[in-house]
Amino acid sequence: MTLPDRQLHLNAFLMSTGHHEASWRLPESDPLASTKVEHYQHLARTAERGKLDSIFFADSPVLFGEVGRRPAGKLEPTVLLTAIAAATQRIGLIATASTTYNDPFNLARRFASVDWVSGGRAGWNVVTTAGPDAARNFGVDDQPAHAVRYERAAEFIEVAQKLWDSWEDDAVLADKAEGIWGDDNKIRVIEHEGKHFRVRGPLNVPRSPQGHPLIVQAGSSENGKKLAAQYAEAVFTAHQTLADAQAFYSDLKSRTAAVGRDPDGIKILPGIVPVIGSTETEALKLERELDELIKPEYAREQLAKTLRLKPEDLPLDRQLPADLPSEEDIEGAKSRYTLIVELARREQLTVRQLIGRLGGGRGHRTFSGTPEQVADAIQDWFFAGAADGFNIMPPVLPSGLEVFVDQVVPILQQRGLFRTEYTASTLRGHYGLARPENRYAGASAQQLTSIGSAF
Repeated sequence: MTLPDRQLHLNAFLMSTGHHEASWRLPESDPLASTKVEHYQHLARTAERGKLDSIFFADSPVLFGEVGRRPAGKLEPTVLLTAIAAATQRIGLIATASTTYNDPFNLARRFASVDWVSGGRAGWNVVTTAGPDAARNFGVDDQPAHAVRYERAAEFIEVAQKLWDSWEDDAVLADKAEGIWGDDNKIRVIEHEGKHFRVRGPLNVPRSPQGHPLIVQAGSSENGKKLAAQYAEAVFTAHQTLADAQAFYSDLKSRTAAVGRDPDGIKILPGIVPVIGSTETEALKLERELDELIKPEYAREQLAKTLRLKPEDLPLDRQLPADLPSEEDIEGAKSRYTLIVELARREQLTVRQLIGRLGGGRGHRTFSGTPEQVADAIQDWFFAGAADGFNIMPPVLPSGLEVFVDQVVPILQQRGLFRTEYTASTLRGHYGLARPENRYAGASAQQLTSIGSAF
């Protein structure tokens, strides 16, 4: 088989003791790891040792699920990234932040600051945040409608990018002899007035090393794909089958081209939960051990919330009810709802079996096998036009990431599919993306009026 003229992009999606909800119960696991900076610094250094493009932290402004089920406390991810930046040199640093429960100025400032602290390694995973529980933390009775959340998100990104451009790259002079620190003519007010935001600017942080932190997006609904095609530079997605992944890949690349962007400028990374053993039997045994540690009463309650049902509507040893809500009636995570229902219907799973399938990656593909088999699975989807790389989701941490880095990455490197050394120093460089031009560079005051009204 001829090798492609491109290489894989690999991101490590880090979650406390691992993505499997029972990982914290293993003898090797530290159930208090989720609030230990040293734990995450070790994981980041491990990923960097493997030359991975980036690490990523999911987040939501709400206590998710029952605290009895799994470690639930989370450190604020942009704060955590600053501590990790000091302990690493090259690995990209991506954090989730909501466009529904933040304001553009503060968030643009936060990610620009992380970009400066890390020397150009920051990325922002844009989410709109589903669920009424988060809304109630901000004095709102229920979540805004799905379409409204994505409309706000699009304007939010526009404002953030304008703020990142409000300083020209050479605005700081630092001229001691003349006593001039900066050039006021190269710092712009943005005067944004839109449906959701009114922001004058400029930002109070100079234009950061990457110009704009990398924009990542993870929604796969119609509105999510529209937002990704317009703005995203990397997309984290979930698929159970090769055919679904290929269809999503082709669709999103086409949408990106249709809005005038280079399809190669958006990297699509499906999630994979690799359960790795020295033999296939050993890997399957580890997967069974983890699944047996799941407490079904907790898992069923979470599944019921996702499906908008009551727990008693989901007998453990029966298949899902026939009369589930349609995707059109779901205002939360539409694409994940559809994935879960289709998985259960396609494989005729009982609720108990479905809980086991979701326990490792909440709908992401779980693959159990030897390092060689995991490398084959990654290569197959990459060659088949289903992915530009993968969101690696170790079921157990730190061991799952360590074995992936030490045993799977070398195989991918030997096959010429993955870098053996970093060739760039920024996150954009790792993903093969150019530094954005400043939209305001050289513009006069009159021109700025038309630039600001173009969005």
